Amino acid sequence: MKRASALLFFTSTIVSSASLAYAQHATVDDQELMTKLRQAAPVHVLEQATVMNTGHDGKMKVIQEGNNGWTCMDPGGAPMCADKAAMAWVEAWQSKGPTPQRLGFIYMLSGDNGASNTDPYATKETPDNNWIKTGSHVMIVGAEAKSMMQGYPRDAKADPNKPYVMWPGTPYEHLMLPTK
Repeated sequence: MKRASALLFFTSTIVSSASLAYAQHATVDDQELMTKLRQAAPVHVLEQATVMNTGHDGKMKVIQEGNNGWTCMDPGGAPMCADKAAMAWVEAWQSKGPTPQRLGFIYMLSGDNGASNTDPYATKETPDNNWIKTGSHVMIVGAEAKSMMQGYPRDAKADPNKPYVMWPGTPYEHLMLPTK
């Protein structure tokens, strides 16, 4: 229960900090969420993951208690599943805190809604923030991922069809790996 409470607080922060584009998506019922999540990550991850959904009041609720260290959710139309280390990285990013010294993994096999590739806190596309939309992908995050990023493009105007470093030069840079 303590873990669920911490996840609720943390995930509420993620959702409340989501971009304006994300905020425009309506809430989905629990069955619809599970259908969407089946497209976001391998079934074996989802089956034992903690699954969270946004209620009509805008607060996150646990709809499935997990036991495999993964958390799955759909923060505003971008379904994802993240391991424990990745959730710590997301928390650091959202709170502008130090990047955890661990390696985390995030599945976003349904793709994303787009984000600035230069400003981790941009809420919408502007002419100068290098907005990028990546289809089906996985992310490798955390301070331990930095050594893996060597040799990958760090361009602000990255090609979303090839592996690239997102948010290069920021504490929250991470490796984006398209899967298709």
